[in-house]
Amino acid sequence: MPTSPTTPTKSPSPDHAHYRLVADAIAYLREHQREQPDLASLARAMHTSESHLQRVFSSWAGVSPKRFLQIITRRYAVEALRDDASVLDASLHAGLSGPGRLHDLTLSCDAMTPGEIAGRGKGIALEYGWGDSPFGAAFVAWSDRGVCQLSFHEAKNPEVLRAFEDDWQGATRVEHSAAASALLQRIFANPLERGKLHLLLRGTNFQVKVWEALMQVAPGRLVSYQQLGALAGTGQAHRAVGSAMARNRIAYLIPCHRVIRQGGDWGNYRWGLERKLALHVWEQSA
Repeated sequence: MPTSPTTPTKSPSPDHAHYRLVADAIAYLREHQREQPDLASLARAMHTSESHLQRVFSSWAGVSPKRFLQIITRRYAVEALRDDASVLDASLHAGLSGPGRLHDLTLSCDAMTPGEIAGRGKGIALEYGWGDSPFGAAFVAWSDRGVCQLSFHEAKNPEVLRAFEDDWQGATRVEHSAAASALLQRIFANPLERGKLHLLLRGTNFQVKVWEALMQVAPGRLVSYQQLGALAGTGQAHRAVGSAMARNRIAYLIPCHRVIRQGGDWGNYRWGLERKLALHVWEQSA
């Protein structure tokens, strides 16, 4: 039902508001990383008190702003890559058996057929909707075969829905906001409920291999594009792996935020670099 013009706008959830403060703080810390700003400087930049910032940041991220600043330094990233390089078989193939936000949520995948892809989902019934996540507004879509899209945004955006409808022209599409919110609560529950979550992957054989390999990377860990290619067993150059990552439509569950450049640079992220850093520290603190 269309929203009446007189209906007041829904206030952001506390988690959403806290994420916005944390994201702004992350952006500031990243911009001023070389200056190594202390808590007082960061609080002044955020126009809030030191105690409030420390409490919200530590509660949301699980670490203090000072510790987070250490995490996002290049030295940390390079050391993390080196650690993963030395234990590639042992740690990466361990998959979701280690600690982390997805510890008790087992993921299974079903790839679309070439015919379904060519027909833009013809014969597939999809439900979709918006809801809150710890990382802002989220758009999620799914079928009886699994989640096919999950994306993060600052607010509801009609362009997102238009792009979704264009991608899935051949599918039957029904909006179901209540079910979308319930699904997002399950995905980001803390603690997570035990069970299985299915994903419906839409991509080439190579892309699907890369995404499946990425889901073997344990929460809180980092890998380079080269390491991910080795894990996928593709023998492809890092540019091809990067291209597969750019085609990923399922944020967080296919964890592109765990991949950084070989030299330790955090690189880019489809849903914003601040969100990528927030995702990493949120998982690492679990």
